Amino acid sequence: MSKYQFLNRDLSWLSFNKRVLEVATNEDLPLYERIKFLAIYSSNLDEFYRVRVGTYKRFTELPPEDKKNLRENPDNILKKINAEVDRQQVEFGKIFRDSIIPQLRENNIILLQDEALSDEHHQYVKDFFLENILPHAQPMLLLKQQIKPFLQNNSIYLAVKLFKRRSKKDGDSSPKNQRARYAIIKVPCHHFPRFIELPEVDGKHYIMFLDDIVKLRMKVLFPGYKIASSFSFKLSRDADLLIEDEYSGDLIDMIERSLKKRETGSPSRFLYDESIPKEFLRFLKDSFDLLPNDMVKGGRYHNFQDFFGFPNPKFPDLELEPYHPLSIEELKGGTKSIFKTIRKKDRILHFPYQSYKYVIRFLNEAALDPKVEEIKATQYRVADNSAVVNALINAAHNGKKVTVFVEVKARFDEEANLRSAREMRKAGIKIIYSIPGLKVHAKIALVIRKDDKRDYAFLSTGNFNEKTAKIYADHGFLTSDKVMIQEMKQLFDYLENKTPGYEFNKLLVGQFNLKSELIRLIDQEIENVKNGKKGYILLKMNGLQEREMIKKLYEASENGVEIDLIVRGICCLKPDQKYSKNIRIIRIVDQFLEHARAFYFYNQGEELLYLSSADWMNRNLQRRIECAFPIHDVDIKNEIIHILQLQLADNVSARILNGKLDNVPIERKEGEPEVRSQMAIMDFLKEKEKAHKEKITIEE
Repeated sequence: MSKYQFLNRDLSWLSFNKRVLEVATNEDLPLYERIKFLAIYSSNLDEFYRVRVGTYKRFTELPPEDKKNLRENPDNILKKINAEVDRQQVEFGKIFRDSIIPQLRENNIILLQDEALSDEHHQYVKDFFLENILPHAQPMLLLKQQIKPFLQNNSIYLAVKLFKRRSKKDGDSSPKNQRARYAIIKVPCHHFPRFIELPEVDGKHYIMFLDDIVKLRMKVLFPGYKIASSFSFKLSRDADLLIEDEYSGDLIDMIERSLKKRETGSPSRFLYDESIPKEFLRFLKDSFDLLPNDMVKGGRYHNFQDFFGFPNPKFPDLELEPYHPLSIEELKGGTKSIFKTIRKKDRILHFPYQSYKYVIRFLNEAALDPKVEEIKATQYRVADNSAVVNALINAAHNGKKVTVFVEVKARFDEEANLRSAREMRKAGIKIIYSIPGLKVHAKIALVIRKDDKRDYAFLSTGNFNEKTAKIYADHGFLTSDKVMIQEMKQLFDYLENKTPGYEFNKLLVGQFNLKSELIRLIDQEIENVKNGKKGYILLKMNGLQEREMIKKLYEASENGVEIDLIVRGICCLKPDQKYSKNIRIIRIVDQFLEHARAFYFYNQGEELLYLSSADWMNRNLQRRIECAFPIHDVDIKNEIIHILQLQLADNVSARILNGKLDNVPIERKEGEPEVRSQMAIMDFLKEKEKAHKEKITIEE
């Protein structure tokens, strides 16, 4: 048995989501920013149950002899997951009830729940229900083993307990002498906002949950019945597509057929109001053929991701000021070609601190430049009405040969990717779809020019998505490096022709040399320490799971290599052990989503730095085409290292991850300044751009 221990990936992820929830307690943030983090937490948890818990549910159905072959018993993990989520849900409810709602009231924003309505509001709610909700309300009686309505994924329902009204001639009509009836009502959130604003009174703004409006007037839906009680619930369904055979048949057809099944998958979570009586809950469980591990306690309200749309009658007060990305003087353009700027020197972009418009400009200029012959790009997740896709279509219309590899297996973006692929194909773009058994996760674009000795490339740690680039912290790299571009041509040739035998030296490519080269670089730091020299590794990523890589980091730690890890989400490496004593893990959750991947090796002072699309997860290192690219330009390398050092110095938004999966606040020493890394990076880049403009002014 190995001496090394590993944290469970899903319990580790729940630790990350707990950190998201903690941000909602930060009273230094504007109120609506805190509400946004409650929405993020809820949205994250929904996806977790639909994907990860759905997988465990399938494992629980395995025969006992097959379960023995699994690393961990799925039944035990499900119990731990549900127990941890129960604890977090209690904390969630406390934040919402004891902090958010009172602070809304302090700002004259009243979220009406149990309060008696004024006559004006009562009439407004009555009219709204009759004119709007009633035509969409579809109450359904439940009769066990006879009537079992299909529950739609993530829709909110009200379960209603009622009794038939009796006339005096029927005798005793008290509920204790009657058989209870049960029904459900689907709250029509697809037709109306989740939050309904009521008329303002004396400067106070009133808002109601759509659920509560339905509750208040539901008696209209059950004539002849007396309503005893009602409670909300929702069902999340397994969202994995489970394409059985990616090596034969039409993959696109299989995905399209699977997408139709996604909303009808097996139950992964039945979330219910914890105040519901046991016998009522038991009736629902039996009516919908639910299992005990499907049942998860929640609060009175569900789908808190709807709080992304919570009305702010005082906008822009109570919210963060919108951040405006920095412009970069050298890339502004005018009459100067962006290609000439890149030819002169490699360029780095830091999103969302700097504008994504330069990536769009790079593609648009390629579309118009008569010297550009061909454009190649990968697509994993693109924005709706994508400016990237539009630039590629314009290039095709202008006679360029355009080839786009579209990953149609990008979870929850399959449909959008198929749609954009069809749009591009209509414009004459050559579309290459997914590789059987692999996902292509590399984020790269190549511009090939005719009658010119220099081609150009863009490589990124994040997707070609101008919308997420406003909130995801990533790096984008523009280069005309000949060796790197030649290797990118090989990579695109592999994606297009599936021909094996390519060699990569500068680029680290998944399925070729990525994992082996990372192991070699770690071994090199170990060897340096053994020879009495310094060994240091700094890794930043979103997830760390792959066991061989973790064991290699444990080995490096045991041999005296100092290791700093910045891991936002899943981390299966267990700190605070003898074999991990030289490893420090921090997690940063703040205004922007940390999404960049960077791998730094001290290398006896000849520092090596790679940026990458790859996390160190099983999927990234085993089942994906990824791309890590070296940064050789000294100025760019120093700039990125400085940004990483600012993140390591963060003592505001960063937390240390310990061996118990706690997010431990970093204590500041007396007199030590606060460092909130995202704000510090913003200031650093502003000062850099300011200094550059001053230099240009002096030179002019």
